[in-house]
Amino acid sequence: MQENLVQKMVAEVVEKLKNKGIENSEKVEVTTPVGKCECRLTEFVGLTTHGHGIGLVIANVDPALHEAMGLDKKYRSIGIIGARTGAGPFIMAADEAVKATNTEVISIELPRDTEGGAGHGSLILFGAEDVSDVKRAVEVAINNVTEKFGDVYANSVGHIELQYTARASYAVNKAFGAPLGKAFGLIVGAPAAIGVVIADVALKAASVEALAYSSPSKGTSYSNEAILAICGDSGAVKQAILAAKEVGVKLLEAMGGEAPSASHPYI
Repeated sequence: MQENLVQKMVAEVVEKLKNKGIENSEKVEVTTPVGKCECRLTEFVGLTTHGHGIGLVIANVDPALHEAMGLDKKYRSIGIIGARTGAGPFIMAADEAVKATNTEVISIELPRDTEGGAGHGSLILFGAEDVSDVKRAVEVAINNVTEKFGDVYANSVGHIELQYTARASYAVNKAFGAPLGKAFGLIVGAPAAIGVVIADVALKAASVEALAYSSPSKGTSYSNEAILAICGDSGAVKQAILAAKEVGVKLLEAMGGEAPSASHPYI
């Protein structure tokens, strides 16, 4: 009976999406300025509007640290993005940064730190020969964070997160194995029980490829999340994401009340 109920919910959501039509909206340029404070250190680039994130650069990495971190010798300078919450939005923002700059993503780490929440924090490193390149990458990432929090819906018990890009680049490739240049989507549910259901909803709603699935003891830092990464045709990826969103937000709100967007929805 439960299976029939879930199938009925999926069918209703898919029918709604078909009736509405999924339009490819133009990307809205984020104009949020780099966060400002009184810090005047040369390493400081800025702060993010969401996630308690900070952007930093090291113009010339000390040789001992360079070796200890196992960095490629071609990276004389590194850019650093670190945040307490919102790993998905920060990875997507980093993806926009490498598209727009002459940098590479060195590493992406997801610490078990969300200020008491159910997900991850983040540590993302950019590398380049010139400090101006990594600084620019950090600035671009910071300025994209607000948008990428647009489809994060949260309340006191958990969150639903959806991410989308029409053209995956090196950050989502490194983090999730996304094929470069292909439409990519990320579907996250916390508590993980909700994430399992909306992963199933997404895959039933559209013809997309499941790239990766993560759960509390598989592929996460033991966070209380279930995470599905998908790719495929742009329209199909969007349809899968929106179906997961509609079911996921309803389930989350049944547990903990209203779950508003953290910013402004962009998908």
